[in-house]
Amino acid sequence: MNDTAATYSLLSAAAVRERAHRMLAAGLDGNLANFAIDLGKLDATAEMVLATTRAAYPSLDVPFHSRWRHFVIGGVDRFARLAAAARWPDKAARARAAFDLAIISVFLDAGAGPDWRYRDAVTGQAIGRSEGLALASLDMFARGAFSARADDPLRVDAEVLAGLTAQALSDGFQVSNTNPLVGLDGRAALLRALGQLARGNPAVFAGQDSARPGGLYDHFAAMTGTGALAAPAILSSLLRELGPVWPSRLSLANVSLGDCWRHAAITAPDATDGLMPLHKLSQWLAYSLIEPLQDAGIVVADIDGLTGLAEYRNGGLFVDTGVLTLRDPRQAEIAHDVGSELVVEWRALTVALLDRLAASLRIKLGMDATRLPLAKILEGGTWATGRAIARSRRPDASPPIKVVSDGTVF
Repeated sequence: MNDTAATYSLLSAAAVRERAHRMLAAGLDGNLANFAIDLGKLDATAEMVLATTRAAYPSLDVPFHSRWRHFVIGGVDRFARLAAAARWPDKAARARAAFDLAIISVFLDAGAGPDWRYRDAVTGQAIGRSEGLALASLDMFARGAFSARADDPLRVDAEVLAGLTAQALSDGFQVSNTNPLVGLDGRAALLRALGQLARGNPAVFAGQDSARPGGLYDHFAAMTGTGALAAPAILSSLLRELGPVWPSRLSLANVSLGDCWRHAAITAPDATDGLMPLHKLSQWLAYSLIEPLQDAGIVVADIDGLTGLAEYRNGGLFVDTGVLTLRDPRQAEIAHDVGSELVVEWRALTVALLDRLAASLRIKLGMDATRLPLAKILEGGTWATGRAIARSRRPDASPPIKVVSDGTVF
């Protein structure tokens, strides 16, 4: 492949999965510097995940792992209630608003850190981590904080995002000296970049309205024709259209590679040699856009074509259950840069092990990938089990490996 073709090959779920399994193979052969792998402990891990899933969803009717789950607080679906009270001219208008919210909320969803909390005005509860970030973004959205139109608050306009300040985000997320949020400036910069991108690309983001992230709904609707839209195609499109938003890291052929990092174990005969794509937040976003598309009447196929998410709850699950062990235990006491080979290795192994775990769960339950896709296993699931075991082992429920993040990875 030429450099351009090789570059775009990395912007896919298939590349994440194929290279992650190569990382796992290298680890099973004892050729990784940072982690040893014990697949003998995978069955016990699967049993833990199954128990967690049955406790939360006794009928095994598990929803998709997506941002929408975090808008349900105390059994009340806050977005559904908000949307039901609004007047939508058609399904597409509601879908654009749902896209607006999902996109900004996922962009703001990198780890909040152990000390930040968002106090819910309805319940008075102080909520941290991903759920707190979700509620904070939903409340700002509901107030019209991202809208340029007083008569239409439930929208996110590119011009508003482009001018968003860290102070405005700080105020909306209740940040203070005693309530610090990791990566606040990075999050604000990310949303400004999103606004600038959407404003500068009307063909994608302003097809049926003024420029807004939700314009991507019309872009995807046009891709379907009369057939279904494949979930991996959603991801590839997100990576291409939103790629320039992410902080400048690695690039090839003048294309930003986003959540893609170097690791010596991944070899290739072209310009992608040594590169390990992971695309965690983009895949989380792809999962989160499936339901608005379905609600609008668009069929989404091959949902299991997306991969598991390379983040610290799923990855922590495998470390805390002993499937993965650090070759040098002292590394658990050190904070590692997100681009370090140790972290890249950990995240890639997480993706491949989630596939192995999914296969085990499907055998145990007599289900196939259509009935039990990764989107449900993550929700059921691995993420909740990873959090629960972290909470049982460490007072602050932190991951077993410390990662220095700028608020734009995980």
